[in-house]
Amino acid sequence: MTVPPQVLDVVVHRVHAASARLPGPGASPSWRRTRLVCVDGPAGSGKTSLATQLAVELCCQVVHLDDLYEGWEDGPDGGARRLARRVLEPLARGGAGEYRRYDWPAGAWAETHPVEPAPFLVVEGCGAAARSADPWAALRIWVAADDDERLRRGLARDGEEAREHWLRWMADEAEHYAAEQTRERADVWLDGVGRLRGPDRAEEA
Repeated sequence: MTVPPQVLDVVVHRVHAASARLPGPGASPSWRRTRLVCVDGPAGSGKTSLATQLAVELCCQVVHLDDLYEGWEDGPDGGARRLARRVLEPLARGGAGEYRRYDWPAGAWAETHPVEPAPFLVVEGCGAAARSADPWAALRIWVAADDDERLRRGLARDGEEAREHWLRWMADEAEHYAAEQTRERADVWLDGVGRLRGPDRAEEA
């Protein structure tokens, strides 16, 4: 998915207009100036493409939750927990966050990636806008495509042998989203081809 320029402009404007949510008087001054953008939604919907475009526009780092899941069995909850504990909480204390990238083919944790304080940070993946990120999220974006299309995209990337993994993951993420009410809590909604939906649909060109 490539988000059309006019839609990307709307989203970037929303990011700049968003006030960083302040986690309290103990938060570091640098973190208070950070706008955290959470791009969430079911697997295969186009989150990574949108996050990449946003990172170019905002000149910032992207944290991909695919790097924080411990394989297929971990589910969105595991990625959300590691994001909060290893990235967001250290940044809120005034230091750098960091995470180890999970190497899916090897089935093991690999190298460590630092996440330095900056004016913007984009995180994307299933669980990126979980409630555990709420104390810091300036903007929560929901991206969702049709289930059949998502599965088609996923198998085109991962191969037909990953079908059972994908079906189990889709069930896990549905349970996660029902519990977290992620779609209902989002500030901006996009569909799987990059069109604005929900409360921002009137702004679509």
